[in-house]
Amino acid sequence: MKVISSTNIQEYPLYSKGKVRDIYELDEEHLLIITTDRMSAFDVVMPNPIPYKGVVLNQITIFWMEKFSSLVDNHLVETEVSRFPAKLQKYGEELEGRSVIVKKAKPLPIECIVRGYITGSGWKDYQNTGKVCGHVLPDNLKKSDKLPNPLFTPSTKAELGEHDENITIAQAKAKIGEGLFKLVEDISLKIYTQAQEYARSRGIIIADTKFEFGLKDKKLLLIDEVLTPDSSRFWPAESYTPGKDQPSFDKQYLRDWLTQSGWDKTPPAPNLPEEVIEKTKEKYLKAYELLTGKSLF
Repeated sequence: MKVISSTNIQEYPLYSKGKVRDIYELDEEHLLIITTDRMSAFDVVMPNPIPYKGVVLNQITIFWMEKFSSLVDNHLVETEVSRFPAKLQKYGEELEGRSVIVKKAKPLPIECIVRGYITGSGWKDYQNTGKVCGHVLPDNLKKSDKLPNPLFTPSTKAELGEHDENITIAQAKAKIGEGLFKLVEDISLKIYTQAQEYARSRGIIIADTKFEFGLKDKKLLLIDEVLTPDSSRFWPAESYTPGKDQPSFDKQYLRDWLTQSGWDKTPPAPNLPEEVIEKTKEKYLKAYELLTGKSLF
């Protein structure tokens, strides 16, 4: 399995290039999504890839999309490279494990964030206002406490290099309409609740996560990545102790190292030491193994 920082598929036009994913347009209805090993933090792409990270993200997303297909349809069309179009077969080694063919959908202009524990920007909001994104919370919550009920807290969907910003429920409804808002809120909370229960049984606490949805022929589809270490905070259940920051299986370890390094969070990012690359890789692989019961190697 190769480490892939970037791709160059000549046979199809590049549709978009994000912080992590390279997307090609196969035809008017279908896209090829390749999840590279590029690593971003604080919305900046690191100069060093994290080996096999893209495979982990892709495989975890497929796992969850298939698990929750009865709750909401998703954009997956094909996950096996051997069944990709003939023109792509010569790229098989690059694509293996890290690529999918999907239906082309129009993404909703909001990020659907669900918070089950109080941490990150939610903790800062609570300290200042006693609320999280307008949701009034009990007094005396500690950092990393489990919330009484999961909260749906939408945000903007930022352009590359920009930051997502929390928005109110009213602002989200204005962007997508009240009916569609209610639908994505309901589905997001259902997926999170069921995923959290499953993950907890596998030794992982999903503190919060971000979902994306799109419309295809007026039908709602779950798209992009789902409940991965990039789109979620994963904490080891065995060491969970409220009142402090938690160790994690996600990129928080890297964020912490970057913060301690003195980097000002503007491009370019510093080169990552080999030990940081290796430890980050191990965290991603461990999350995959715990959730799926499988090993990549």
